[in-house]
Amino acid sequence: MVHEAVRSIREGERKKINAMWLEATGCSGNIISLLDATDPDVLFFLREMVNLTYNNSIMAKEGEMAFEEFIKTLETEFILLVDGAVALKNNGNYNIVAKYRGKEITALEAVKMAGEKAKYVLAVGTCASSGGISAARPNPSESVSLKTAVKRDVINLPGCPCNPAWVMGTVAHIITKGKPEVDNMNRPLLFYGVTIHDRCQRRSFFDNGIFAKKLGDESCMFKLGCRGPITRTDCPTRKWNGRVNWPIGDNTPCIGCANFAFPDGMEPFVRY
Repeated sequence: MVHEAVRSIREGERKKINAMWLEATGCSGNIISLLDATDPDVLFFLREMVNLTYNNSIMAKEGEMAFEEFIKTLETEFILLVDGAVALKNNGNYNIVAKYRGKEITALEAVKMAGEKAKYVLAVGTCASSGGISAARPNPSESVSLKTAVKRDVINLPGCPCNPAWVMGTVAHIITKGKPEVDNMNRPLLFYGVTIHDRCQRRSFFDNGIFAKKLGDESCMFKLGCRGPITRTDCPTRKWNGRVNWPIGDNTPCIGCANFAFPDGMEPFVRY
């Protein structure tokens, strides 16, 4: 999908689209995950697929000059990618993303400004998709999902963090074919169409009733609390860090980080 998008851009069938990546209430883990992409890498993504006009962390401009780029982009056709939940407490003042002409700009205000005008809105990671760790009990910042804050169609890409291929693949689909087919939680079926359990390399152990009794046993970890049967991602086949490994491949149960109930509904992460 990525290479088809690049081919169509190079041959003039499609054009690079502006994109803004806004880091809201979160740990910045999703932009770090994107920077660690390998297939393709982030430089390929930025040079060939999108014009990234704004990002809190990696853009060269800073201060008011940076936020001016944000404002300019609002008058163009662009994709909005939001990393992190949106804090509502004290009118969003728990999360300030910029200071412009003497006024503090909250993430709540910024996502509403951009969310109203963006052609597509992507919630990158579990915090943006459903609140995630930022909205975990007791949620002192009153953080909510991006969908709750902007009240418009949002493509959800949950994961803590989101795999960079899920981001690039979704953007590539938007460039070439528009919005990808999604499930009832607005997740692209391309990446969230089947459960981890369906493709797990240890599925045969489950089918034969061979279960790990402790961490480190190289058999099915269902009875150690693995959330693979209720978690929808392609982690078993795509893996992480350049397709090197993934949690179950390293003898760690899936903790369901891409579930909308994560983390509160997935705890305790290991149970016997």
